Amino acid sequence: MEVHRSVQHAVQHGSVRGADEFPHAGAAVEEWVFAGWEPDGSSGFISGHRLLGRIAWYWAAFVELDQPLLHVTEWEVPVRADPLIVKAEQLWAEHTCDSPLEQWSIGNETYATSLNDPSDALGLGYGVPTPIGFDLEWYATGPASEIDHGYEQVGVVHGDVAMIGRPNHTFTESPGKRWHRWGTGSTLLAPLPLPEAIAHTGLRAAFGFPDGSVSDLVLLSTGWGSRSPRN
Repeated sequence: MEVHRSVQHAVQHGSVRGADEFPHAGAAVEEWVFAGWEPDGSSGFISGHRLLGRIAWYWAAFVELDQPLLHVTEWEVPVRADPLIVKAEQLWAEHTCDSPLEQWSIGNETYATSLNDPSDALGLGYGVPTPIGFDLEWYATGPASEIDHGYEQVGVVHGDVAMIGRPNHTFTESPGKRWHRWGTGSTLLAPLPLPEAIAHTGLRAAFGFPDGSVSDLVLLSTGWGSRSPRN
């Protein structure tokens, strides 16, 4: 079922309305990104997808202390009638709005690339194919706040990341955050507005997008940050 901004909902956080959760009619680009992490910075995930006309991008990662980065990207996914479902060869993913501005479900079933060196994700990205599945629930703990081209919201995450060859990971009331951005015409969405991390040597997940932009993420105890070029 296709949904868009004409959907009406009573929930409103400032100028952000419940209807804003869904795809906007006339938007040339639109993206949803979800993240969660353990408070000690020992593990975390990120899951996002972007609509660009008839094509969608999908990217996701799971990081865990003393384990390889599990990295997923698909850049040529046909947009479906329900644009919040992403299906490609050997990939199913879904970001489902269960209750606007309150609850989302984050799911996928696919093969991740296992990378011992996260910087390889910005090159050829050769690694070991590893089955992975997200079965996660994101709950808001604060109001949505406006940012350039959209809004962000803090929350908590519950659920599992299932993997073959290593123990599953369960998030329980773990800190989380999400972003929803869109634009019309020639709007370009820059990498997420994240705090810069300098001299960071911990967990990392990097993505090189087809438009040439790079999202080089590092996991802090306060959540995902942007790796400084000075690292």
